[in-house]
Amino acid sequence: ESQRADQPFLAINCSAVPSNLLESELMGYEKGSFTDARTRKKGLFEMADGGTLFLDEIGEMPLALQVKVLRFLQEKVIQRVGGRDNIEVDARIISATNIDTKQAIEEGKFREDLFYRIGVVTIQLPSLRERGDDIFLLAHLFLRRFSEMLNKRVRGFSVASMKQIEKYAWPGNVRELENRVKRAVIMAES
Repeated sequence: ESQRADQPFLAINCSAVPSNLLESELMGYEKGSFTDARTRKKGLFEMADGGTLFLDEIGEMPLALQVKVLRFLQEKVIQRVGGRDNIEVDARIISATNIDTKQAIEEGKFREDLFYRIGVVTIQLPSLRERGDDIFLLAHLFLRRFSEMLNKRVRGFSVASMKQIEKYAWPGNVRELENRVKRAVIMAES
């Protein structure tokens, strides 16, 4: 329903891109700015102009690049790698991280000013082990989904399975639960 609904929605996992390439992915680069820069390339900030850029795992972003993201958030301008021109960009930024940002700030791994700039609306999602009966709701949802998808007739969990689901700490959170249930459906013989 936002005014940006029909505009670009781009996403990048900041931990999946090598830190030496992340800046050029986000900011773009000018021709000749490094060895393989044969043409000018827009970065994700520029490509998201008018829309939204999702910075997943922003807590993994190098400090030097955090400064440039902070500048964008404050001034709505970027500079491509190797460029001198300020490029105005109107993009909404959404970010996520699985790190404890307050601890990262204390350890000097995340800029406090960036934390306050991106933290306009903050949503804390509890880990799966902190969600009580949600574990069972999600497990049953995944069971139904994968039973249908894999055309298997698995109707439920045994009592022993339910106890193990409740007892396990789920360090991989919902993704781990999803994968475990999928594996169980695939392996189920009865």
